[in-house]
Amino acid sequence: METYIIIILCIASFFAGFVDAIVGGGGLIQTPVALILLPNAAVSSIIGTLKIPAFSGTSFAARQYLKKVDMNWKLLSIMAVISFCSAFMGSQLLTSVSNDFMKPLLLIILVLIAIYTFTKKDFGQSKDKNHTPKRQLLYAIIISILIGFYDGFIGPGTGSFLVLGFVAILGFDFLHASANAKMVNLATNFGSICLFVLKGKIIWAIAIPMAVCNALGGFIGAKLAIKKGNGFIRIFFLIVVVGTLIRFGYDVFFK
Repeated sequence: METYIIIILCIASFFAGFVDAIVGGGGLIQTPVALILLPNAAVSSIIGTLKIPAFSGTSFAARQYLKKVDMNWKLLSIMAVISFCSAFMGSQLLTSVSNDFMKPLLLIILVLIAIYTFTKKDFGQSKDKNHTPKRQLLYAIIISILIGFYDGFIGPGTGSFLVLGFVAILGFDFLHASANAKMVNLATNFGSICLFVLKGKIIWAIAIPMAVCNALGGFIGAKLAIKKGNGFIRIFFLIVVVGTLIRFGYDVFFK
């Protein structure tokens, strides 16, 4: 493989790790770059390969959050197990069918998310929901099933959807949502990795150097998010949602 291709992929992976550590959505950077630079590779191989740097970057980001932010370990443990299984099944489906039919639906959802986040200025600035333990667990299970499956099947934007779920449904502020989302995202990535390893879909010569760069980006991004707090994360969240919106809009209307 050409050296310049690996270098470009590593640069994209660094920025993907940086963005993903703050608010998720790093896949929106490295996925299209990989698809363009690796036109002869199967889509399932590309997605499977990118799960390695995604897991690496998320791991380093999660470690930074763990030092500074409180985690709901009981809830996270349940969400991690469920999302792992859901992502595994989503990746299994990806190896046999196309995922293009979901893009118009995601486009509509993203428009609504962007409008809501922009107009509701206090969205994600404080913890504002007092769910009963049973209701919180129910919502957490639903989030884990849906987003876990989505990550295994499609992927890009998973971190942002997890942050949204923690903020809008579970009532976390943006900082705690980003921190807890990283732990669930680790489980979804690992679930997909297990499937893709079993299927022999990972291109290790690309995955390993990208993983190093993604980890460095994740380390720096998490440090910045913790330092800047909720307001900064909210702005970054809006930027990533709009970027996701543009990406899926292009796929729906111009491809």
